[in-house]
Amino acid sequence: MSLVVYLAAAVFGLSCAVLFRRRPLAALRNPLKLSTCASIVLGALVFVCAAPVTLAAVNDVTGIPNFGAPLTYGMLSAYSCSLLILLINWRGGSPERIRHLSLRAVAAYGTLIVVIVALFTLSDAKVERLTDLDTYYANTPYMREMIVLYLLGHSAAMLAMCAVCVKWGREVTGLLRAGLWLILAGALLDVVGFQLAKYTAVVARWTGHDLDVLSTGVAPPMAALAALLFSAGFVLPRLWPPALAHWHSVEDHRRLAPLWSRVRFASTAPKPPSAWWQSPRDRLRWREVSIHDALLALAPYFDDRIRERALDAALRDGRDAHAARLAAEAAMVTDAARRAAARETPLVTPSAYRLYATEVSGTGGLVELAQALTRSARVTAVPEGTVTANPG
Repeated sequence: MSLVVYLAAAVFGLSCAVLFRRRPLAALRNPLKLSTCASIVLGALVFVCAAPVTLAAVNDVTGIPNFGAPLTYGMLSAYSCSLLILLINWRGGSPERIRHLSLRAVAAYGTLIVVIVALFTLSDAKVERLTDLDTYYANTPYMREMIVLYLLGHSAAMLAMCAVCVKWGREVTGLLRAGLWLILAGALLDVVGFQLAKYTAVVARWTGHDLDVLSTGVAPPMAALAALLFSAGFVLPRLWPPALAHWHSVEDHRRLAPLWSRVRFASTAPKPPSAWWQSPRDRLRWREVSIHDALLALAPYFDDRIRERALDAALRDGRDAHAARLAAEAAMVTDAARRAAARETPLVTPSAYRLYATEVSGTGGLVELAQALTRSARVTAVPEGTVTANPG
């Protein structure tokens, strides 16, 4: 079970690293981001503290049997409090109102933590229990109350989280809505898979039955799965857009390869210092700049007659105006690259024509030109009758 909860803690920690991978100090000055970070960190600490290995280590260090229990329950209560503060910051409002409600939540759960510690101090729990403490001491005075109180405190925070996610999930769209539904799924799984299992096992002990497996075998993995969904809900709205942008950069970089292989010899753009550490966006930007530089170098070889013949042929083949223009430009670029590579003399009067790729911003125009190079069989061979102008 220790491995399961340690993995859940690692998921929480990774989520925090993803959310604050850039400008962490600036992010922490944002109350919403700060409360999100606090919730994730406390959630990770809860799982670390709940691991039997950690519990045994804490008990050995302190010399108090089961001292890890109030530590874990207190940490869980702090985590529940952080979720309520996160909800308060999500809802927004005046700084005074947010501060007032946050202080009330801190006061309530701070009191709960003090009561948990006090009840443990008053109880008689000298037999160390690392995995089944809740059910083993379900009928022990003071321990019984401590167990019920920590569960009720956590349930209140999770139910509030569910209510807010349901309400806001109907009002927002896109990735934020998807993130809210994932958080809601995690909260519901926590309520049903963790809390309900714990409540059922404890009540069963009260009535003389043994359903300890719900507390020891069902609740921990359900809490870990809930943590996974929670983390996904937190990071999805922030992680998905840059991940999608990186994917598009990789795809565009690959799709530009035919055009780059055709004109790379003419580029004078400086080579990047290293390629392995560059982000996909940086690599794409370098290839885009290099291709534009090569096209500029090939401009003196652009022959309008090649382009016009290719344009007429494409229109006769039934292509629309835009596709025909791209096919004609691909033919002209291919012809210019061939003559430049052969060190032929540039045209006396270079073409003043502007490629579509130079008229539009971004990489889309270059990608379309590259696709035209691979699509048109006409650009794989230079048309017969190409005229090379004599130097004046």
